[in-house]
Amino acid sequence: MVISPEHPYIEKWAPNIKNMDEVRAYQQEAAKKSDFERTEINKDKTGVRLDGVMGINPVNDKEIPIFISDYVLTSYGTGAIMAVPAHDTRDWEFAKKFNLPIIEVVAGGEDVQKEAFTDCATGKLVNSGFITGMSVEDAKKAMTEWLEKEGKGREKVNFKLRDWVFSRQRYWGEPIPIVKCEKCGYVPLPESELPLRLPNVDSYEPTDNGESPLSKMTDWVNTTCPCCGGPAKRETDTMPQWAGSSWYFLRYTDPHNDKALASKEALEYWTPVDWYNGGMEHTTLHLLYSRFWHKFLYDIGVVPTSEPYMKRTSHGMILGENGEKMSKSRGNVVNPDEIVDRYGADTMRLYEMFIGDFEKAAPWNSDSIKGCKRFVERYWNLQEIVADGDGYSSDLEALMHKTIKKVTEDIDNLKCNTAIAAMMTLLNKVYEKKSITRAELRDLTIMLNPFAPHVTEELWEKMDFGGAVHDAKWPEYDESKTVENSVEIVLQIMGKVRSRMTIPVDMPKDEVIALAKADEKIAAAIEGKTIKKEIYVPNKLVNIVAV
Repeated sequence: MVISPEHPYIEKWAPNIKNMDEVRAYQQEAAKKSDFERTEINKDKTGVRLDGVMGINPVNDKEIPIFISDYVLTSYGTGAIMAVPAHDTRDWEFAKKFNLPIIEVVAGGEDVQKEAFTDCATGKLVNSGFITGMSVEDAKKAMTEWLEKEGKGREKVNFKLRDWVFSRQRYWGEPIPIVKCEKCGYVPLPESELPLRLPNVDSYEPTDNGESPLSKMTDWVNTTCPCCGGPAKRETDTMPQWAGSSWYFLRYTDPHNDKALASKEALEYWTPVDWYNGGMEHTTLHLLYSRFWHKFLYDIGVVPTSEPYMKRTSHGMILGENGEKMSKSRGNVVNPDEIVDRYGADTMRLYEMFIGDFEKAAPWNSDSIKGCKRFVERYWNLQEIVADGDGYSSDLEALMHKTIKKVTEDIDNLKCNTAIAAMMTLLNKVYEKKSITRAELRDLTIMLNPFAPHVTEELWEKMDFGGAVHDAKWPEYDESKTVENSVEIVLQIMGKVRSRMTIPVDMPKDEVIALAKADEKIAAAIEGKTIKKEIYVPNKLVNIVAV
């Protein structure tokens, strides 16, 4: 269990905490950091274990250690988390730092001891008692029902808005339609005077006294009070960018409407937004306030839906090569114009999508972008090895169907990095074969087009495929041709790999082990020894224990 350094429970437990001096020192260091600094993904995890107090898991009554760490915020949720290191990157890093157990509870990853498996929304539960074998969604329902039945908890939705300074001392931004009258105080402008427009000016430079540049524009500032008609002054602060970004997508539904935000018909047709994506640094607050804004508009009857969008995701941040957030002061900023000039727009675009998991932060790597450049060049050179034939070759048919399936599914799930990796694998096989049919090149070009639009359009035209590639029908795959008929497994002696062999999928255990023993290297290794154990992991490995 991990709680925030400011959590009130620390004071409650203080008489029992034996290392209070260490806790106080950590609290002081955490207080110096901003919320953004504390929650940066790519930062070293720190914390202090509370010596003298333990938590109790209410489900199994097992004791668990309690830590404080600055990546947990008091202002978010309850300020306390039950860490799941196998399936959360930050929890995993924290567990590794403090040598805590990492237990897999959702199957699907390679090895949770080496890396957290976070893509677990649709996985199956393991090591989870009575919910083992259930899907994640079914398990959530079963857990909730069990907790309520046992009187250990209940289902609840919490809403919590954070304070956020709404005004900015700058020219650019939505003007705040309020005036200050010495007699009437602060008075909102009547709807007939809306929208309030910013004045046309020659200079937008900030003032010396910290006020908005608008404060110097007296012709605009000085006005009359809507209530008493006396002299008044306009509010000179403007709204922050997040104000407009909380609702601007609604205007897209009917951008030329001069009577309303948008027509009822347009809003009903286009909203809610199917999928909204934004930067990870804005996720929490923007999500909170865009929903708050939308629900206000819904309550007053301006929009027809209670939610602004059906799905909200965040893209990871590209860090500097040193793994830190890019900034001029750190000297780690990458200028995209320079990258485009040197490598081309397609390479830049391709590398940004190949750099890592869409939702995770990833450091820039100048050497890796060179690899994407080579990939683009090799793709372009495919036109030199085109063979006759309008269908798939027998050598590449299965791989073509697998690649189409992989790229199709990955694009739908924003897994661009693995989609590109699949096309790289296909390209390597083509070069091993030293030829590609027109049909194979055509479908590869269609798949690559979303990632590298310029080079694919050019090659499409040169190959005279007809029309434009972005208008072409997306290739389809045959599911039956994506299933592997054979698989390569490793052969081990005492856990060490000695050989490999290819076998039919789902070959009986006895036959696999017999083939393994007949392997030249394995036979030599076990000659004259006593076999104590024969282990077979289906379609993965054979391990023979011999002494």
